[in-house]
Amino acid sequence: MNILVVDDEKLIVKGLKHSLEQQGYNVFPAYNGEEALQTIENESIDFIILDLMLPDIDGMILCKRIREKYDMPILMLTAKDGDYDKILGFEFGADDYMTKPFNVLELLARIKAITRRLNNEKERSVLSIGPLLINYDERRTFVEDEEVRLTQKEFEMLYLLAKNPGRVFTREEIFQYIWEEEPLDVRTIDVHIKNIREKIEKDIKKPKLIKTKWGVGYYFNKI
Repeated sequence: MNILVVDDEKLIVKGLKHSLEQQGYNVFPAYNGEEALQTIENESIDFIILDLMLPDIDGMILCKRIREKYDMPILMLTAKDGDYDKILGFEFGADDYMTKPFNVLELLARIKAITRRLNNEKERSVLSIGPLLINYDERRTFVEDEEVRLTQKEFEMLYLLAKNPGRVFTREEIFQYIWEEEPLDVRTIDVHIKNIREKIEKDIKKPKLIKTKWGVGYYFNKI
């Protein structure tokens, strides 16, 4: 993982570089905001440790500029320890906030925690079950590597069932999950399920993915 350390205090950058490289990270140093922006543009940066008190650009403004184009994690590391500064940091797009002086072991733990959380979120956004692949972030569905076009409600309904394989949902439950309101005409669920099956099942008369629990509702078959 490539980590960009942005701080005008060279001793801090040197110390962090040493500690991070011992953990197997690649470290890119930057001593001001413009140098940081240039590094981000030219290198594949995965994580940023950002000081707020820089000689050319305020760290908050720099964080905001980065967030306008990039989504890598940003950990603010600064001598500013007021609650207002922390709140502002999060509002400008920081993922975490540590104050100086800091414990290197805690910093390393926070980097790992943020990275692990984001990786878990990314993994959860993609479901792969049998011939079916659902990418929730991109709102795309594939059956045996062939993309199928679903409406918004069809996609949400399929994703709900697929991420809970084996769990039977009543029509009322599905309606509340998808429409986020009390059920009106639950027969619309049957229509949507029929349309989804036509798009993802080989034989809609003998569906293998979305199964019916007669008298109850629908569930996604455990494959």
